[in-house]
Amino acid sequence: MFSVSIRRKIMGIALALIVLMAITSVLSLVMVRRVADHFEELAASYMPAYGSLARAHIRSLERALALRRVVVETQQPTPDKEKVEALRKILIAKGQDVEREVGAARAAIGALIHDGGTFEDQKTLVRLDSHLDLLMNGTRRFLNDEIERLLRAMEAKDARTVSEGLVRVDQFRDEVNKGFETIRSDMLSMLRVDGAVTIDALQKVMWFAIALTLIAAALGVIFSTLVSDGVTGPVRRLLEGARAVESGRLDQVIDVTTRDEIGHLTAAFNRMVEQLRLKERILDTFGHYVDPRVVQGLIDKPTLAADGQRRVMTILFCDIAGFTGTSEAMTPQGLVRVLNHYFSTMSEPIRQNDGIIDKYIGDAIMAYWGPPFNADADQARLACLAAVDMAERVARLRDSLPELLGMRSAPISFDMRIGVATGEALVGSIGSEQMMNYTVIGDTVNLASRLEGACKHYGARALVSEATAKGAADVVETREIDCVAMAGQGKPERIYEIMGRKGALADPESFLRENYAAGLAAYRRRDWDEARRAFSCGLDAVPGDGPSLAFMKRLDRMASTPPGDDWDGSWRLGEK
Repeated sequence: MFSVSIRRKIMGIALALIVLMAITSVLSLVMVRRVADHFEELAASYMPAYGSLARAHIRSLERALALRRVVVETQQPTPDKEKVEALRKILIAKGQDVEREVGAARAAIGALIHDGGTFEDQKTLVRLDSHLDLLMNGTRRFLNDEIERLLRAMEAKDARTVSEGLVRVDQFRDEVNKGFETIRSDMLSMLRVDGAVTIDALQKVMWFAIALTLIAAALGVIFSTLVSDGVTGPVRRLLEGARAVESGRLDQVIDVTTRDEIGHLTAAFNRMVEQLRLKERILDTFGHYVDPRVVQGLIDKPTLAADGQRRVMTILFCDIAGFTGTSEAMTPQGLVRVLNHYFSTMSEPIRQNDGIIDKYIGDAIMAYWGPPFNADADQARLACLAAVDMAERVARLRDSLPELLGMRSAPISFDMRIGVATGEALVGSIGSEQMMNYTVIGDTVNLASRLEGACKHYGARALVSEATAKGAADVVETREIDCVAMAGQGKPERIYEIMGRKGALADPESFLRENYAAGLAAYRRRDWDEARRAFSCGLDAVPGDGPSLAFMKRLDRMASTPPGDDWDGSWRLGEK
């Protein structure tokens, strides 16, 4: 019966608070709606009107400057007629801009006058509209007439009339600008007053909500006191146990002292803590061998991992360039230190960009992105950002090797190659009955591996597939390198190089990309001379560019042994 009594009292508290919350919500919505109307009117009418006035003032000043430039150019010993005509067009355009902005401001003010508004500013708005009308149809019209006379005098080369006209134009211009400044000041004062009214209304809504919230809190405390006996003790122990679990202490066991809902909750809490201890041990044990997210997924959904799925994934392979041969000169201890330091340095960007490290293969790293660890729209972007971060760490890693080995210079010329591909792959647990590995396999994985190997052929550091380049176009700068049929793949595919982060290319690199694209287009048209010229221009901007040098060598071969008529512009790489 005690459990039923608790339920009824809790339901009573809930119903009372629901009723009070409903009343609070209705009253708050009414008041908030009024404040929203104020904000909407300020944002939709007042501020656009003020913005149009400000822009009209600026365009008026720009028009005066354009007129001065016309006068200065006309008075040159040998005026440039084309330049004078261009300046006159700018002068006319600025005048039209003033008319358009003033028209927009008057339209907004007129709408406020017609609709009535919520701030009761009709008198002030009518006065502003009248001042605008007087300014545009009075002083500014005189200014326009003077400008027309001045322009005619300049065409007639009447220096005296031009000099006198400039004085009158300056006088009328000052009056127009002063008029704009006065109208803007009046509009700004009105905006400040109306903003203060809106803020005052918002504060009233805030205090009203605070008052109702305090009432609800007081009632909640009163009602809660009615059910506190016999409940607060077990709940407090549960709370302390939850805090202990939150801080990472999983050795808590809470005594079950009641047989009501709180007692059942306490028993469930103890079972939960035991399961958490089990999972913690699993994660601690396997977290050093398998990514913790993979371990967690295998624990939570083992059938999904066992069945496997075909998904669009992004795969990354990276490898140390020339490491196999040069590592033979290193001691086993030094080799282990270098590899561990290399893996630690290059794994960090992958994890920072939410990637899953699948395995370490010799001196290579295989990683992947995709569901359920990443959204489809993010995987290519994250993989390319990881590749950029890894490439940026190469110089720092190279500089740290001598100190790591206790030598003045490292025994290897350190650099790395990266390949990234996006496409469909099989994801799941693959292996034997005795040992399984949660991994990805398929043509996309092979393509990423081939791209990493193709870096050696093209002298590039990071090559990606076309799907990857398109998926990461908003975060990295790329250039198309070639259309290649990789070893083991019959269909040619366009490949791209990651040049850097979006918007971070220097001028020589941008120039290189433009000339490389021109050279590639000429190469596909069989225009070997034009292709060689374009690639040479790119090399002048960035000497030593690997892809450009690779194509220069290829062009010599193509010129001496042209391809057949069925050549489609693609290249076949025989090495894996």
